[in-house]
Amino acid sequence: MRKVQFLLAAYSVVMTVFVLVLLIPEDPTKGSRSRQMPALPPCERTSPVDKTVKVDKTVKVDIVPTIRPKHKLAVVVPYRDRLAELLEFTPHLHRFLTAKKISFEIYVIDQFDSFRFNRGSLINIGFRLARQAGCDYMAMHDVDLLPLNLQLDYGYPSSGPFHVAAPHLHPKYHYPKFIGGIVIMTNTQFERVNGLSTRYWGWGREDDELYRRIAEAGLLIARPGNLSTGPKNTFRHVHNDKLRKRDYKRIGAQRQIQWQRDHDTGLSTIQNEHTVVRINNITIEGYRVTIVNAELKCDRKATPWCENT
Repeated sequence: MRKVQFLLAAYSVVMTVFVLVLLIPEDPTKGSRSRQMPALPPCERTSPVDKTVKVDKTVKVDIVPTIRPKHKLAVVVPYRDRLAELLEFTPHLHRFLTAKKISFEIYVIDQFDSFRFNRGSLINIGFRLARQAGCDYMAMHDVDLLPLNLQLDYGYPSSGPFHVAAPHLHPKYHYPKFIGGIVIMTNTQFERVNGLSTRYWGWGREDDELYRRIAEAGLLIARPGNLSTGPKNTFRHVHNDKLRKRDYKRIGAQRQIQWQRDHDTGLSTIQNEHTVVRINNITIEGYRVTIVNAELKCDRKATPWCENT
């Protein structure tokens, strides 16, 4: 009896200490950046496949074996202040890619600073994080462009970059060298062109410069063909120009430099050009998405137009 009483008393002490530890508040002197950020969801290449196996003449057992797809897609979304679009984009793309049996993760790279928008930098950041998580190819995907036609290919582009939102299909941009909207590249291809330039602050031109990088690297861009839809019904473009005005300003030397090939910045320099503030794994209508808050850094001597003036 004494032994039982001793064990009960010891258990009570242990549980009391455990509860007290849980209730101890965090050190108020520590800012949010000192907390450990949640890990990125791994790019696990698994998907369920239903299969019915007969056990005997009267019983059937449904088995869901685990298979390992060859590739895993990272959907990288450059983002700032587009919550309404994101709330529609996330469930739509989840359903679309699931219907196509694509193994994927969505990474929304949120520009978390006061500088002008820099799409190239955000995509480079997303690529680095997705590569670290194990994804082996990436879709650079605008948040306001929703694919509608399941004939669109989001598979692994082993032969070269694949421009999903091609000029003959995009609702707005139709010039021959356009390569924006949605572009898919393997990790090797993106590394080969050194990612995107990071000197383009404001809206536009970074994708035109990417076109030149791809050409100089000797890669051939493929685009969809023989689709049953056209520019009016292949995608849904949810951008509202009146509510979401884009920053088309060109400040100072930016007017000339925007047309030049950038040999100085890209994937190789992005590590020193940003700080990841936090990573949040959330769900929207039950669909998972990873939000990465990133603060960009600006070399004001090289690109003084990073700030609104």
